[in-house]
Amino acid sequence: MAAGVVNPASWRDERATSGATNGGAGDGRAAGARRPGVLVYALLVGVVAASAFPLYWSFVVSSSDSSAIGEASPPLIPGGYLLDNVRRVFDTVDFWLALQNSLIVSGTVTLSNVVLSSLAGFAFARLRFPGRNSLFLVVIGTVMVPAQLGVIPLYMVVGELGWYGRLEAVIVPGLINAFAVFWMRQACEEAVPTELVDAARVDGCSLWAVFWHVAVPAIRPQAAVLGMVTFMAAWNDFFWPLIVLDPNESLTVQVALSRLASGYFLDYSLMLTGATLGVLPVIIVFIVLARQIVNGITRVSVNG
Repeated sequence: MAAGVVNPASWRDERATSGATNGGAGDGRAAGARRPGVLVYALLVGVVAASAFPLYWSFVVSSSDSSAIGEASPPLIPGGYLLDNVRRVFDTVDFWLALQNSLIVSGTVTLSNVVLSSLAGFAFARLRFPGRNSLFLVVIGTVMVPAQLGVIPLYMVVGELGWYGRLEAVIVPGLINAFAVFWMRQACEEAVPTELVDAARVDGCSLWAVFWHVAVPAIRPQAAVLGMVTFMAAWNDFFWPLIVLDPNESLTVQVALSRLASGYFLDYSLMLTGATLGVLPVIIVFIVLARQIVNGITRVSVNG
């Protein structure tokens, strides 16, 4: 073997031999010192219970009738009115259309932000071109502009393009944002070594091949976190869809929920049934991306 080259197998064997020589006492003490106690588990259980209780309470109310909510002791166990309340939700508003529109908007915005911000983040982190830092500062500077200042100009643009009442008015303004570019730029800075990019370029890879085969596998956890955050933001957006969409033809889930709460009498069972139905797609997306999200958050916390 050449001088200065470390064999990983021999290095692991040396560590194993050293641990066996020392009787494994150090490793045992280290493992014991990192083991969480009962207080930590109790705190975690309390946090999980406090976080899950609003969702559970929404399910309890949505499975009960309206009279049960006004009782002196509100119900804590789900009732048998869930299917009836679900039928009332779909009879009151076109909730299928709202779900379909929200899925189209949120899915398109999420996919676009992940793809475009990954490309932009890789370019800002690992490519050298004139004005790179100045352009990145301009992109980050747009975060400091309040979104409310752009409502009137954006509404005028939507009107000129003839997009009022159409989903394009909600999708196009959210295709990319500065936070997503910043997030993926930091991910590429931490997870994609410059030496690896240079080595791939020396081997004859194109920029697209370097991005696809080198950068994408390294930044997949951070991209999953960004996708979850973007999907939630697009799904929960209420102000802009309320302005530019026709509530009778192209409403979203949040606009539909506002219509459920717009009567003279607030039917809490009806409202929370709609809220429970509206949060189910977000939970499904989280379950699908859970492993990548945990890996991304863990990687960010360790690197930080």
